[in-house]
Amino acid sequence: MDTPASFSASEMMTVVAARALGNRDVCFVGIGAPSAACNLARLTHAPDITLIYESGTIGARPTVLPLSIGDGELCETALTTVSVPEMFRYWLQGGRITVGFLSGAQMDRYANLNTTVVGEYGKPKVRLPGGGGAPEIAASCREIFITMPMSRRSFVEQLPFMTSFGHGTGRGARAALGLTTKGPTRVMTDLCVLEPEPETCELVVTSLHPGVTPEAARAACGWPLRFSDRLATTAEPTQQELWVLRDLQARSTAAHRDAS
Repeated sequence: MDTPASFSASEMMTVVAARALGNRDVCFVGIGAPSAACNLARLTHAPDITLIYESGTIGARPTVLPLSIGDGELCETALTTVSVPEMFRYWLQGGRITVGFLSGAQMDRYANLNTTVVGEYGKPKVRLPGGGGAPEIAASCREIFITMPMSRRSFVEQLPFMTSFGHGTGRGARAALGLTTKGPTRVMTDLCVLEPEPETCELVVTSLHPGVTPEAARAACGWPLRFSDRLATTAEPTQQELWVLRDLQARSTAAHRDAS
């Protein structure tokens, strides 16, 4: 199909995240941007992907994007629903989930995530929703994809609180804690794609989205951002990808408005 004339930075982020998923993946899905990406993949190139939500729904195939993990749409469209203890003990800790999709309020250069507080823990500037199942997802899924918009407020030099462990202080930190999973392998933002450098596990930019300059990416990052020697340009969304994504979001907005 022809490439569309225009697309938003948010749409680019969602599309590139969806492309990272494969047809045989078993994916632990977060609400929001991760859910949009996972369902876009399911509705385009990965129709047989297995989507699992934290509430225990396995093989969910929602017709609209859920508002929360307790949205009835997930249970109604799932292959089956199991208890939360079974979900975490058998599926997650049992190593049966290939990809965990996470997001956060803040992230550092080693892909550690904060979803707990901004500022001093006892007297925070902002108190966030907390970890939920994210710390366990970060530890137990075979690999982690992170999707979040890029800004100096979210991509920070030092986290005030580490909720979900990425690569700790660098290479070897996961192994030192007895973690055998890969951890974060890809971070998809509205400006670029970042991946951990093999030697240090520090995030480096491997692909810039169309029209984004290295200077723009650096300006949106709270640490001195580095770039891969093989820096690429992200392929633009196709007409099909944008049509499916926009249709999904429009149906979701209409359904949630009618239900309110």
